[in-house]
Parts: sequence; C-alpha cells; structure tokens
Amino acid sequence: MHKLVGVGTALALVAALAVQAVAADANEEVAPGLKAGDMLDQSTWQRAKDLLPPEVLKHYERGEYHNRIAAAPADFQHWDASFEEATKENAKYLDVDDNGTVIDKRTGKQPPYLYGIPFPNIDPNDPRAGAKVVWNEFANYWNVGNAHYYTAIVMIGPTGLDREIVQDSFMLYYDEQAPKYRMAENPLSLSMQVLSGAVKPSDLNGTASLVYRYRDPSKRDSVWTFVPALRRVRAVSPANRSDGLLGSDISQDDGHFFDGKPEDFTWKLVGLREGLRYADPKTIEGYLPFTPGKSGGWSIVTDPEAPTIGYRTPAWKGLAWAPADPVLIKRKMWVVEGVPKDKYYLYGKLELWADTESWIGAWNRKYGWDGQLLATYQISTTRNNPAGPQQNPEWLWNGILAYQCVEDLKHNRASCAGSTRPFPGAEMARRVQLNPAMFESTALQRFGK
Repeated sequence: MHKLVGVGTALALVAALAVQAVAADANEEVAPGLKAGDMLDQSTWQRAKDLLPPEVLKHYERGEYHNRIAAAPADFQHWDASFEEATKENAKYLDVDDNGTVIDKRTGKQPPYLYGIPFPNIDPNDPRAGAKVVWNEFANYWNVGNAHYYTAIVMIGPTGLDREIVQDSFMLYYDEQAPKYRMAENPLSLSMQVLSGAVKPSDLNGTASLVYRYRDPSKRDSVWTFVPALRRVRAVSPANRSDGLLGSDISQDDGHFFDGKPEDFTWKLVGLREGLRYADPKTIEGYLPFTPGKSGGWSIVTDPEAPTIGYRTPAWKGLAWAPADPVLIKRKMWVVEGVPKDKYYLYGKLELWADTESWIGAWNRKYGWDGQLLATYQISTTRNNPAGPQQNPEWLWNGILAYQCVEDLKHNRASCAGSTRPFPGAEMARRVQLNPAMFESTALQRFGK
C-alpha cells in the first residue's frame, strides 16, 4: 500500500474520534460469481454485464482494464450536523419549477440561500426528478467548500502520455456553505466563481479563465479568458464551456462530474439501477486525517507516488489511461438524461449516473446531436471524512487519489485529471479563505500575467 503524506499529528485526531468504517459483508456477491476481493478482468468481465456502461465493460473484455472488487462501507456518507438538519427541512419545502430552478413551495420563488441536500427523497414518478438529482449532486460538491488546488490535466494516447498541463485553480462558492464559511455579501447574486490559470507547459503559461455562475435562472454563465499572446481579456460564449479545455478532452462543463448550469438543460429521469463505480481504496478502508491548509481550511491527503493512471504504473499492459489504482464498488445510482437548450452546445445529450446516497457522479456519457456516443467521463468516488473537533466534526471528502478521465471514443484517446499533486508541496485544500476581489474580471489579466 502506498505511503500517505501530510498526515502528521492529525493521526491522533482520527484515533481519538474512534470512527471507523463499517464494511459491508465482504462475502456478498455484487453479481453471480463476483464478490469483494475478486478481480474484474478479461477472465471475469462477463460477470459484470449490466453493471457498467457497455463501452467501459468492453475494456475489461479486451484486457485493457482490470480492477479489484471491494465492499462499500455500510456508513458511506456523512455531512456536517447543520447540513443534515437543513436537508430534513428541504425535504418538506423545496421543489423545482418548469425551468429546473430550485424553489420554495411556500412562496413559489427561489430561496435566498441553498443549504443541505435539496431533494433527499427522489420520487421516480416525479416528472421533475431528473433536475432534482442534478441539484443534489451540486449541493454535495459545493458543500465541500472553497478550494485552492493545482491540477495536472494529462492528454493520453493508447500507449502513453502525449501532453501535460498544470492548472492553478481557485473556487469560491456562495451556496451550500456551513454558517462559519458563508460569504457575508453576495451583491451579484452568484452561486460560484472559478479562476484558473495554466502554469505548465511554457506555451500555455499565463493563459487564464474566469467564470461567474449566477443564481438568476435566466442569466447564463459569464466567462472571460486571458491569452498572453493577445494581452487582453475577452468574453467567451457559455456554449464554449462544452469545448475541450486547452486542447484536452475535458471541458469546463465536466468539472468535478457535471458542472453546467442545470437550467441550461432539459432533464429526464431514466431510472434507478445498481452498478459498479470506481472508488479510492483508502476511503473504503477507513477515514483519513486532515492537516490545516496553507490558505486556511483543510489540506487533502493525497499520495504523490500513487500511479492511479495506467501509463504511470510499471509494467502496465492495458490502456495508458486505464484506472490503475481505484477499486470497483457496487452502488445504487440514479440515471438522468440532459438535453442542452443551446443548439450550439457540443453535445446533444448527457447521460449521468449519480450515487443515490452520496450524490457523487460515477459516469457521464456524452452523445452527439445525431445520437452517437462520443465520450465517457469516468469518475472515482470517496467518502466525506471528519476534520476538526471530536464532538462536532466537519465532514468533507478526502482521499489518496481521484480518478477523473474523459475517454474520447471517436478518436481513441483520453484526458485525465485529479490523480495526484502535480508537484511536491502543491496545495490541495478545501474550505479555504478566499477574497472575492481576486475574482473580479479586471484582475484576470494580472492573474494570467
């Protein structure tokens, strides 16, 4: 097992908490002839039929992927106590309107603040259930809080690495924050702001982007970019959020799983299914410690030596972008379809699979306007881990790895992100303190240099 980094004295905190994962029955079959501890590979792939997207299962049939099956913990998900209380209240009062906007049933209007999972009880007969699943997925992710991290985006061919980009990113969230982390003012009525700049390679160094997500359902995202060669800031159409970022196959609307504005799509619930998904093996075994972040908040534990992706693994014989280190766990997932309202959007339909308990996405399947499957975004999961005081801890995700990979099926290539720290000491922290002034469009040129 890989050695963990940055744990320090925080190990004592986790020991004091005495909170350990309660593993599900390790002997329980996830499918006939397939149980925890088994390897899903070329000799066993048929046992996972109907548990994976067909294009992913094909990789196991061909011997291009292989992963161990693990038992998911019985206590898979926790949130802050205040978040869980808010979720109970949301179940009574929140709904979505015809545009897919969250509203308070008592007023028929958008609530002034969103906190907690808005729709913990999904009714499969509800015609608006698809949009509700998407909002739940956002609520869980935004609650992890403001972020600062460096991300390596790697563009990969079938046999190895083609190109690597390192991004320095800051994310400021206005909704779904615990009381101690909420912004006192929100004059533009925003949901979030994202500022990212390329620091590697040299030909992209200084290229930067800024995104505003408005709470107003009729107002589309504002997007600006700065390109050093032009030495100017330019506004970009929000439809371009579906295009590949800096030449990769990962788009801004991919983000953590799906990061488009929910109201920009028409959603439909396909149904509930059981399926396999990738998971960080350490988060399955137990909770991981945090250390204080450099910018406040909490530093996420990652392992810089973990290969995670196939091409980084010695003697790897499968596809170069294969998930080398994640395990597969069986989860119940809601499947929803989203059709963009903007006909200039790159994809004609998205099919999203999201965990029914954690709401973390597993598979984002992208179709062209002609109905052809073009790409699959493959996401690993982790659990929320305890940080802070023993009696009332904060809960946010933590893990040694994160596998996020868009496979371009048409061109037989992939772009992956989120695996490890791109260089020693690179900050990966959540619930950090950020100054809203750094997200002003006039500051983009200074950030991009």
